[in-house]
Amino acid sequence: MNYFTSSIYGLIQGLTEFLPVSSSGHLALLPKLLTIQDPGLAFDLAMHVGTALAIICYFHKEVITIIKEALFLVIKREALSAKRLNALYMVIATFTTGVVALSIKGFAETNGRSSNLIAINLIVFGLIMWIADAKFKQSSFEVMNTKGQWKKAFLIGFFQSFALFPGVSRSGITLTISRFLGLSREEASKFSFLLSLPLILGGALLKLPELMKGSEAFDVGSCLFGILVSFIVGIITIHFFLKFIKRIGLVPFAIYRVLLGVTIYLTL
Repeated sequence: MNYFTSSIYGLIQGLTEFLPVSSSGHLALLPKLLTIQDPGLAFDLAMHVGTALAIICYFHKEVITIIKEALFLVIKREALSAKRLNALYMVIATFTTGVVALSIKGFAETNGRSSNLIAINLIVFGLIMWIADAKFKQSSFEVMNTKGQWKKAFLIGFFQSFALFPGVSRSGITLTISRFLGLSREEASKFSFLLSLPLILGGALLKLPELMKGSEAFDVGSCLFGILVSFIVGIITIHFFLKFIKRIGLVPFAIYRVLLGVTIYLTL
């Protein structure tokens, strides 16, 4: 894979990772559109590293706080503050995602990248997201740093694992479930972004041996260039998405998902 192609992958990843439209679905379809060999899930995960770094950079204060408070949960037995509760819920959601994802990982890698399945996932989960955002208005919502929210963290983590299937969208499914559970768009977006870090970095570490071996489809240099592009585009996308979702909501993304899914199903 040359640098131009990897930059296209990085651009698509940086744009779609933070938009609830399925970055993995778009990446899985690129080989068909560009008429190149599918680089596989390992390369997709490498592109996700760029957007993970974008999250760390943009939310660096929150990331440091979560890590610090998570360590305090283990070291100190003190009353749970709001920040510590938030870290606890991140741990619960991440652990749940990891357990479920490991059980379906093999099936997702083997059967999840067909065009028809991606199209169906885009349509079905797009419609569900539409319902979730339309049903709950931006008024009074619970937040994820108060007591008694562990069940919500568990449910968000459980459904996040199904983002292994291209077309589902990790941010899309977590935003959808969060909205159904009563979180505001802003709260849901922030929790979703931060929750993606352990999943993305953990998945990348598991695929690291495969990436280091290299393949005919891409080399390390082009892969790193794609990561750089996804990092830069990712930071820009986060900034504008947070402003957009506060004012407009998720319905435009749901419409895009449905239209894209129908187009893919009829043409590919």
